[in-house]
Amino acid sequence: MIHLKTRLSLSLAALLALNACGGGDDGASESAEKTVTILGLIVGEQQVKLEEALKPFEAETGIDVIYEGTDSFAMLLTMRVESGDAPDIAMFPQPGLMANFVEAGQMVPVTEFMDQGTLANAYPEAWLSLATVDGSIYGIWYRASVKSLVWYNPKAFAAQGFEVPTTWDEMMALSDQIVDAGVMPWCVGLESGEATGWPGTDWVEDIMLRTAGPEMYDQWITHGIPFNDGVVQTAFEYFGDIVLNENYVVGGTVGAIRTPFGDAPQGLFGDSPTCYLHRQANFISRFFPADVNVTEEVDIFLLPGINPDYGTPVLVAGDVFGMFNNTPEAQALMAYLATPTPHEIWAGLGGFLSPHKQVSLDAYPDALSKKQAEFLNNAETIRFDGSDMMPGVVGTGTFWSGVVEYVAGEPVEDVLNRIEASWPE
Repeated sequence: MIHLKTRLSLSLAALLALNACGGGDDGASESAEKTVTILGLIVGEQQVKLEEALKPFEAETGIDVIYEGTDSFAMLLTMRVESGDAPDIAMFPQPGLMANFVEAGQMVPVTEFMDQGTLANAYPEAWLSLATVDGSIYGIWYRASVKSLVWYNPKAFAAQGFEVPTTWDEMMALSDQIVDAGVMPWCVGLESGEATGWPGTDWVEDIMLRTAGPEMYDQWITHGIPFNDGVVQTAFEYFGDIVLNENYVVGGTVGAIRTPFGDAPQGLFGDSPTCYLHRQANFISRFFPADVNVTEEVDIFLLPGINPDYGTPVLVAGDVFGMFNNTPEAQALMAYLATPTPHEIWAGLGGFLSPHKQVSLDAYPDALSKKQAEFLNNAETIRFDGSDMMPGVVGTGTFWSGVVEYVAGEPVEDVLNRIEASWPE
């Protein structure tokens, strides 16, 4: 981390000076109210890392940041806002929910107190667009997730003479080669309690970007095309070529449905791996066995492209900060979050990727996280997790359950017709 304090001091000094000139509160009020509240979804170890990343802001400004983490984020935030007790800032796990509050007139555009050029220097246009509602930017992106990753054990690959594929056809040929070697190519886990099915929706979304392209993907997630359109069926069927092949997946379709998503990659490791490929987001490494040698036994490649016209898109997720209460303290914290400083601090602590353009690869503590960051930085096309952008009844409802029904043997046409019928009018 290079010159963090210098950059922080300059950016916050400018903003706080502006607030001092434009604010109407008296000095006593300012000294009594130097707090800013955040409501977010992250708890536990992740919360500790976030709070560590906010410490330089508190030290520099004297503002106390009060973070509240909850696993009932959407419900609690809605209740707080409706009761007139909104947090100053919320850390949204996806931009669709933030947009709902914006459309209700309950949030403050960050461009009211930050220069759009500063934001453009900090974030790629694709990320700014994801935080834009009705032409105004409302969010500051913080943590990103790269979902289009295929995990493998390079040590096990080398022992079998397997090579990393660069196209979808090569990946399917590799799958057949692994079968011929007497083992299963893929470990898949769709089980996730009430959220069972979501790993399968990620597969379908990734494939949609590769078969139908980003423009059609954008129409799909906004219902510009029906859910039972032929291009969606094609994506499901590409997924089916893998997950419905009993020779490809550990435990077959029943195993895919019953295996918890966090347990699924464990088959990659050990003296006799039970699978050799696992598609999942960067966070899955938190579920690896404790004795795995990450340097020797873990590597990744991007899920290969299918249609050359669309290249190798990257499916992402992430956390975006949005502001409810237009106070000087909240403005200062939002400005801090747009600097590289808090991003580089958490990156150095591990388990974090940033979409911020000014975050150096040197901030990441290991080769694997650097590689993930490079995939994110170099992506020509990124799109946000589609199920997170759809109406909840579909994206976290019938789409999740529909994937499970498809893997369980339901005809794809019936599954897609049922999801389409559930889309709100």
